[in-house]
Amino acid sequence: MTIIPVSNETYISVDVETAGPNPAQYSLLSIGACTVHEPLATFYVELHPDQPDFLPESLSISKLSMEILAETGLSPVEAMATFADWVAQVTPPGNRPVFVALNAPFDWMFVNDYFHRHLGRNPFGHSALDIKALYMGLTGARWQETNLHRLAKRYQMEMHLTHNALQDAIDQAEVFRLILDEVRTTQAVHKKEPG
Repeated sequence: MTIIPVSNETYISVDVETAGPNPAQYSLLSIGACTVHEPLATFYVELHPDQPDFLPESLSISKLSMEILAETGLSPVEAMATFADWVAQVTPPGNRPVFVALNAPFDWMFVNDYFHRHLGRNPFGHSALDIKALYMGLTGARWQETNLHRLAKRYQMEMHLTHNALQDAIDQAEVFRLILDEVRTTQAVHKKEPG
């Protein structure tokens, strides 16, 4: 069963890689995004660091280099403007783009901060949809049971976090679609049950 998206919402899966745990002190280094439903459209950008601080463990996970990004990354202003333009392009007229992420508070914190600081607005508005929370609500799972490995196992998928923002956005979009399918199936069963 393939879920049909709500007609006035465009779900967009977003993942980021950063130089550390918060945007007040550390730079956003890359953004990957894709539409959740077909047709698949993707976005990826690497940013010029706007702050010098970094945690070595953050860079070792993402394999990004502050020195290389200082030369090749887009300025935060240009990167966020490009991202906003892409969001507008993939969101049909009359639809609202909905930010979706696995552990959305982290990714949202950086994206929202950068949109407001460098663009003056966030095209997603002021909210995000967290895949982990949706899964907890659907299944009654505990928080520690919501990592990507467990979700992939439940839905019989072979995937692991790559820490490439685009690939991780694509993978989490696939998981999100499967969770939404299960939500719709569960709702349909409950509607058919005698009251």
